[in-house]
Amino acid sequence: QVQLVESGGGLVQAGGSLRLSCAASGSIGSINAMGWYRQVPGKQRELVAAITRRGSTNYAGSVKGRFTISRDNAKNTVYLQMNSLKPEDTAVYYCAAGRFSAGDYWGQGTQVTVSS
Repeated sequence: QVQLVESGGGLVQAGGSLRLSCAASGSIGSINAMGWYRQVPGKQRELVAAITRRGSTNYAGSVKGRFTISRDNAKNTVYLQMNSLKPEDTAVYYCAAGRFSAGDYWGQGTQVTVSS
């Protein structure tokens, strides 16, 4: 089993920045992909960004150029730097991890609210 603990959510004004962190523990040897998803009430959870152990990244089109995902393998931690935040970025952000894709294990979620 893998445990994921997120931190860094909160309230920010439009145009501001936030940095999310997610620390993994447990059976982390099987983890290759880590990433961030987000969900708003009434909508499906969507992928925001993902990163492999080697550093290959993938971003949702809506966040490209504004968000940056990074990973510290020594600390088993993944980060999401969010800049130029918009009200439509408001959501619960979930950390995820897995062997082939980020989706086998999930964090508890952290709320990000962007005010206009």
